[in-house]
Amino acid sequence: MKRLVMKLVLSTLVAGMSLPLAAQAADDDLQMKIDKLTKEVQDLKGSVQRVEGKSLGKWLTIGGDYRFRVDSLYGETVGYTSAPAFMGALQRDPNTMGFFATPAAQGMLSSTAYGAVAGLTPQAMMGNFVNYMANTPGNPFFGDPAGAGAYLQGLGGGAFVQAFKPKNQTLYTNKFGLDLGIKATQDVTVHAKLDMYKAFGSQTDATTMNGYFADRVGVFDGTLSHVPSDSLLNVDRAYATWSNIADQPLWFSVGRRPSTNGAPSNLRLNNERPGNGGTPALLVDYAFDGMTIGYAPDIDMLPGAYAKVCYGRGFDSGLKTPTNSIKDTDMLGVAVLPIDTDPLRVWLQWNRGFDIFDFPEMNNTIFGNTRPTVNLGSIDWYGAGAMSTLKDIGPGKLNFFTDFGLSVTHPSDNVSAAAGFQGLMTGGFLAPEAPKEKTGWAVYAGVRYDLPSKTKIGFEFNHGSKNWITFAPAADDMWTSKVGVRGNVYEPYVIQELNLKPISSYFAKAFFKIGYQYYDFEYTGSNNWVGAPQKISSIQPSDLMLMTPVKSAHDIYGTFEVKF
Repeated sequence: MKRLVMKLVLSTLVAGMSLPLAAQAADDDLQMKIDKLTKEVQDLKGSVQRVEGKSLGKWLTIGGDYRFRVDSLYGETVGYTSAPAFMGALQRDPNTMGFFATPAAQGMLSSTAYGAVAGLTPQAMMGNFVNYMANTPGNPFFGDPAGAGAYLQGLGGGAFVQAFKPKNQTLYTNKFGLDLGIKATQDVTVHAKLDMYKAFGSQTDATTMNGYFADRVGVFDGTLSHVPSDSLLNVDRAYATWSNIADQPLWFSVGRRPSTNGAPSNLRLNNERPGNGGTPALLVDYAFDGMTIGYAPDIDMLPGAYAKVCYGRGFDSGLKTPTNSIKDTDMLGVAVLPIDTDPLRVWLQWNRGFDIFDFPEMNNTIFGNTRPTVNLGSIDWYGAGAMSTLKDIGPGKLNFFTDFGLSVTHPSDNVSAAAGFQGLMTGGFLAPEAPKEKTGWAVYAGVRYDLPSKTKIGFEFNHGSKNWITFAPAADDMWTSKVGVRGNVYEPYVIQELNLKPISSYFAKAFFKIGYQYYDFEYTGSNNWVGAPQKISSIQPSDLMLMTPVKSAHDIYGTFEVKF
């Protein structure tokens, strides 16, 4: 009995001593589970934060635009003699075609040096043909120079083009653009813009190209996506930008850059103010592949000030061979904006085009396939302008701008055989002149009044002198880039935005626009740097010309546009 009692007491004591140990073990196990769960929650939270930081909305922005446009185009030409038609007739006619095999003709046609054709005029050229026909045995006009001359006049008459009124009563076009902004790493972004631009019922540029202006004879690298062509979504812009270099307000950007639709054309296009990547529309409206480096110091007296140096390549000539000696065409520019704020933007610009080519590379144009054949020289451009906004002017606000440009050509001794021996702003068809520098100028001004009803009423005017030449073939005009006109252009327009709440972005909007452009041409060769300008009022029916001279043109247009 005592043993039984002793065992019970000992068992009770052991059990009593073991209870705290078990409880302690249970507590430790529970704490371990809590710690493990806490760590898992923290890891999960970190993963969620990382996923949120890399979500599409944090590093990718998508925007774009759509435009339907209708144009009603009317023009008026003057009578002239088509140089391509006349030369073609001479080369096909059995009485004159033999001349092209003579040493005189070979020297005239094979050389691109000015000295080889110095003094050659249409009259001298006709004299060469008359001499050939009158002194070649077997020719029907052998010994008959007067008959040869009359015969040549007949051939020229066959190439005469009477004055007429070209028109396209309803030209419909579709344009769609997609903008992408990508934040790749800290301080490095990539921007891309894809565009489609076509005429209704067409998959070529044949509907909108014409034989009146050099920037509209076909689509080439600098105008792709800016002149109607086909329904392909082409790359209009694609460039990378590194900002905040060395923790300084310094940036570097390279790629197919934003060198189109610059200020002050954003007012008429109803676009947002361009950033520091744009170029003045009066001097440059061309899709360039290039690079830029810029600096934006923080100066209290000069808010928003920045400066940049830009480089672009307009044509790469490829490998140099015994049959390919043409040089690359490059562009260098310096921009200084002492003030860039919402109320006021001021810009100063200098550009230089090096080794300008005669023709861009184009396929299936009205001249057939073309490509650069010779470098004609260089051009300097100078520009200064300002745009401003005044609020509380009556019920709305007033936007206005003025821009001035100067062009100075520096021709080489080269002339373009493909253009009938014309140089950089020198020479007519088969009528070269000694190369000399020529200075042209242009002014561009406009206003836009914005009403609270989201109605915007605008008017623009620009004038170009006889020798004015710009580099703006990608401008958003149907007949020809208006800022490159040698003469006057007047354009009133009205924009009516729809009073709808933006959804896709803060700047999203939809609007209608109607406008009218009147072109008053004073000299030939608007937007063409090949050949000397000729006063349109002095053109005679016998004058040989490469392109149809237009003395006036009209464009009544309307659009429905969505920007998102």
